Amino acid sequence: MVDKVHVKTTINGQEFEFLVEPYMSLLETLRDVLNLTGTKEGCNDGNCGACTVEMNGRIVDSCCVLGAELNGATINTIEGMATPEGLHPLQQAFLEEAALQCGICTPGFLVSAKSLLEKEPDADEHRVRHWLAGNLCRCTGYDKIIKAVQKVQTSA
Repeated sequence: MVDKVHVKTTINGQEFEFLVEPYMSLLETLRDVLNLTGTKEGCNDGNCGACTVEMNGRIVDSCCVLGAELNGATINTIEGMATPEGLHPLQQAFLEEAALQCGICTPGFLVSAKSLLEKEPDADEHRVRHWLAGNLCRCTGYDKIIKAVQKVQTSA
């Protein structure tokens, strides 16, 4: 019998302390232990980006990181984007540009795009496409997603 791992972490600015099975992924930990279900499971092998979160300032596929690795980490998920005052500008732009359909990929795209705009606010279209290349969408095509990201760039 394997003991659970004690984890202390910060997620979306809030401190969390919990026990997690050592084999559980960060994705499973967020969804099943912490009930943060905004991060979606797509492929569960690091190829689609649906489960993208920001960990210590870097975007990662949460299905490929162990939940125990959260100990001491700072995580930002889709739940941390909107505020009580309203949607994040990227979320609003995704709505206005119809850059989503089924919604499975949307949280990963939003987290990735937010990270891009924080690091490279003046990224050109080629750079935006390159940055979001780890996120796959089966429904929309990518033009509307790119337009939504660029819309936020021009309004900032």
